Amino acid sequence: MKALIGLLLLVFGHGVSSGKMLHSLQYFYTASSGLPTFPEFVAVGMVDRVQLGYYDSNIQGIVLKQAWMDQFYRDHPGDLETNTGEALGAQQRLKAFILDLKKRFNQTGSAHIVQRMYGCEWDDEDDSTDGYNQYGYDGEDFIALDLKTLTWVAPVPQAVPTKQRWDQEKAGLHFDKYFLTEKCVDWLKKQLSYGKSTLQRTERPRVSLLQRSPSSPVVCHATGFYPDRVVVFWRRDGQELHEQVDPGEVLPNHDGTFQVSVDLNLKAVPPEDWGRYECVVQLRGIEDISTPLDPGLIRTNWEDQSGLTIPIIIGFLVLLLAAAAAVVGVLLYKKRNDKRHKPVIKICSDTSSENTEGQNPAPEAQPLTTG
Repeated sequence: MKALIGLLLLVFGHGVSSGKMLHSLQYFYTASSGLPTFPEFVAVGMVDRVQLGYYDSNIQGIVLKQAWMDQFYRDHPGDLETNTGEALGAQQRLKAFILDLKKRFNQTGSAHIVQRMYGCEWDDEDDSTDGYNQYGYDGEDFIALDLKTLTWVAPVPQAVPTKQRWDQEKAGLHFDKYFLTEKCVDWLKKQLSYGKSTLQRTERPRVSLLQRSPSSPVVCHATGFYPDRVVVFWRRDGQELHEQVDPGEVLPNHDGTFQVSVDLNLKAVPPEDWGRYECVVQLRGIEDISTPLDPGLIRTNWEDQSGLTIPIIIGFLVLLLAAAAAVVGVLLYKKRNDKRHKPVIKICSDTSSENTEGQNPAPEAQPLTTG
């Protein structure tokens, strides 16, 4: 299930913001057909990319993943039942949606997936908000709501009939705008309040300079930080570099923290100018972390590999000599002994492997539906 959540974040690409102090509340729905080992419907809720809870069509109930969510529902009696009912309704609608899309795309059999992501963002510095509601089919964008024009955008011809029908539902469009820009933001602020000790903490990043080979870029790698709203960049003579650099995506770690890497191409940097460069990591709540481009600070692996070359070669030669000696010994043994006493050497090898992977139903909090 962690792999599924990671995939959803990569596919939809919301919730990763560099520099801007954005908080996010997101819901991911995944409906599938032709996947017997996977639930037909899965719903996952996340705040600031921290999982709140989980619902799927097998358990047909919400499993909370954070202690503060238990308290939230104790303080809001009836909400858990309401949200469970909304998830069940979304399950039925998306199941019918898949059947409709298979006809439009002239598909039969095999596996197909519909994904929906919707939610909101809130900038706690300028109090601005934004929302989104979009659908994907078999890994491709299918239709998305444009909140500015209150119309649906159809990137593929098969989505045009849906756009035309949904564009006519004016009441639903205005409700979506209210929900995504106001109601969702209210819920987001409540979650931030209930989960303050976790969601509003600050964890300092560990910063390393890495290089795979002498001709490779130098990678400034920051990891273990929280929240994910970080800025990492290379600077020369105090000025931020926009050329020679390759910024990476902010990615989640297994422990709930985050990591990011930014590469610096050294092809245009003569060795005598290295001292002019530094990597800077900015995270709200801590002082900037500056790491100079110093060869002594760069962690590499080619030195270790070259250092191991001679021992490996020597070891290989020793094995060859031992094998040769064994062969000579066997030949001498054969010559000295009667044929009736020839040794019979039988080598048996029985190798088997089994690799099984199970899927754990995972959590979701407050699955919501709009429109």
